[in-house]
Amino acid sequence: MVERTHGMQSWIDRLSQAELPALTSVVRDLQHLSQQSDASVQQLADILLRDATLTSKVLRVANSVYYNPSQESIRTISRAIVLIGFDNVRLISLSVSLIDGLLTYAPRQQLLELLARSFHAAVQARNLGSYVLGSHAEEVFIAALLHHLGELAFWSCGGGQVDELTLALEAPGVEQDEVVREVLGTSFRQLTQGLAKNWGLGELVSLAHGGSSHADPALKAVQLGVKISEAALQGWGAPAMEDVLAKVAPFVGLTAEEALQQVLASADEAVKVASTFGAGKLCRLIPSTDPEQVLGQQQMRKASLLQPDLLVMQQALQDLGLMANQRGDVGLILETLLKGLHRGAGLERVMLAVLADEQRFFKAKRVVGEQAEQWLSEFILPAVQAEQPHIFSYALRHREAIWMGVPATYSLNELVTLPIRQSLGTGMFFIAPLMAGNREVGVLYGDCRVSGRALRHEQFVAFQRFTLLAGRCLGALSRR
Repeated sequence: MVERTHGMQSWIDRLSQAELPALTSVVRDLQHLSQQSDASVQQLADILLRDATLTSKVLRVANSVYYNPSQESIRTISRAIVLIGFDNVRLISLSVSLIDGLLTYAPRQQLLELLARSFHAAVQARNLGSYVLGSHAEEVFIAALLHHLGELAFWSCGGGQVDELTLALEAPGVEQDEVVREVLGTSFRQLTQGLAKNWGLGELVSLAHGGSSHADPALKAVQLGVKISEAALQGWGAPAMEDVLAKVAPFVGLTAEEALQQVLASADEAVKVASTFGAGKLCRLIPSTDPEQVLGQQQMRKASLLQPDLLVMQQALQDLGLMANQRGDVGLILETLLKGLHRGAGLERVMLAVLADEQRFFKAKRVVGEQAEQWLSEFILPAVQAEQPHIFSYALRHREAIWMGVPATYSLNELVTLPIRQSLGTGMFFIAPLMAGNREVGVLYGDCRVSGRALRHEQFVAFQRFTLLAGRCLGALSRR
């Protein structure tokens, strides 16, 4: 039976002596070298030459376009130091050692995600530091890269206790820090600080875990880099990112928009750095800055903020009631209907698909909501299709509102055909016939698929009320 490791010192001993001795040695020696004002090229070369594999990987990175855009051939460590600089070679050596040391065995997803976040944080921190630091930007990179060293080492080398912690964290409502302390006998933060001291990583790695009382700009750059990497996981337009950017902008002397562009550029650079350092599998885990994806994230955030507004809903219902008893305009009826469903009931996307072309097709007539505009030109569905019946014709034929995605309607799932899924996506939705007296007008559709939230009973009740009331308005209009 493998003995459990418990407590900070036990973990430091295990990770440093049994699991990661080669990494420990290289990191310690490289950091010791950085603290010597008279460190020579030969001393750095000697450290790397102890490991032929490490030397070859460092040279490969040094020859990459990222570090050597002139593509002048670099065949020796001493030549690399001359061409790209002592500090850059040390940074590359430490980064490559970290990747090799942690990813030796089949890496778990937790490790890959955290290491991707660490590389992202490192590049963000270094680039922020370049605005306010005259030198030592590589120290900022390394401090941010090693900010989660204890947690990285655990996910890489924790053995059976990794499975134990994974299961414990999956329990609903658990407090992560408490569970980590229970399984490890220490916190990840304490483990990082213990390893930093044991490996001689200098005070910047340790100080970055403290509060904001230190005015050191290098420390501030590290902390902001780490926060950016965490906030980016929620989306570039998320509130957490806005909060970080509000701190980044004054720190580097940029406007909020300029700070965002700097952060996005650094995220793209982080992908290149991870790939250059031989960690290509991390690239997909660094949040994308593709404009379309960024826009999608921003739209998702807007949709997530959309909540039912009872005042808007009551006003829309009241207006429809008046139009049912007086002469109303078709355009105003439909506008009020969609406004009530979208802003009132909180449905993120709403579409009225009317029967067109002599009632042979359903076509989108009115839409509202994020990602719905394309339906006006793209959504078209045969009204009668004997070989492939669908939910739109079913709802119209049965004259009833339907809530798809709940157990009561599972038997109708086959009516949500592939063309419908391709146009509207997958997940819960409401659908109901819109009538003008006995005349079939079309079908109303509503969902909350932009944010992925589940639909609620109150929304379905409102959907039914609006559908019936709009039908009364159109029926009264047709009689006149």
